[in-house]
Amino acid sequence: MSDFLKIFKNKKPIFGMLHLKGNSDEEVFERAKKEIEIYRANNIDAVIVENYYGNYYQMEKVLDYLNNSKFENLIYGVNCLNMDVMGFDLANRYNASFVQFDSVAGHLKERDDYSYEAFINKYRKESKAFILGGVRFKYQPYLSGRTLEEDLKIGMTRCDAIVVTQDATGQETSIEKIKEFRKIIGDFPLIIGAGVTAENCVEQLSIGDAAIVGSYFKDTYKDSGDVDGNHVKKLLDTLKKIR
Repeated sequence: MSDFLKIFKNKKPIFGMLHLKGNSDEEVFERAKKEIEIYRANNIDAVIVENYYGNYYQMEKVLDYLNNSKFENLIYGVNCLNMDVMGFDLANRYNASFVQFDSVAGHLKERDDYSYEAFINKYRKESKAFILGGVRFKYQPYLSGRTLEEDLKIGMTRCDAIVVTQDATGQETSIEKIKEFRKIIGDFPLIIGAGVTAENCVEQLSIGDAAIVGSYFKDTYKDSGDVDGNHVKKLLDTLKKIR
């Protein structure tokens, strides 16, 4: 069984996204620092540094800041979109606790999946970081030809927590899909990766173990907005009902 959830002080940990929005390196960095302070002020469990708007070098700067700041009770991870190998590299160099991969099973044809399996096995041995892995993840292709159960069982051998989403950023993950994943993976850690709000978090996290939140925390409730402390507080206050 995965030990991933043991690194968190709270039950049902919430991960806030750092999307690295900005028109210059300086703006991206200053915005990220401001967002980190908002998250810390509201006792977020973790943040994820992702090149959603920014680039690799901007990720490095923010991760370096987090690594050197050594904030108490703030765990951080990384998602280097479209370049999983560099996610491992960043996690190793900047002591990130976990790395997120949008898909660890189901997104490749059988021939290519063998290479991906070898990649995961090689780099996992060289890293202390936990892996959060998506299956049937938003925007990812389905090419394996395997059943959902088969892909989830394979995914569980390649990561420390499965991430479930619906079809798009900010779109609520259906409770039916969350239940289906839970039924298949049993008590293996299950993270809801999109669409969690203050209104649905109690229901969704009564089944899931953790959540990644981006859009809801923004002032516009869209990925393009700015992190709003009131939104962060509202969700975390609501979550106290099941913690």
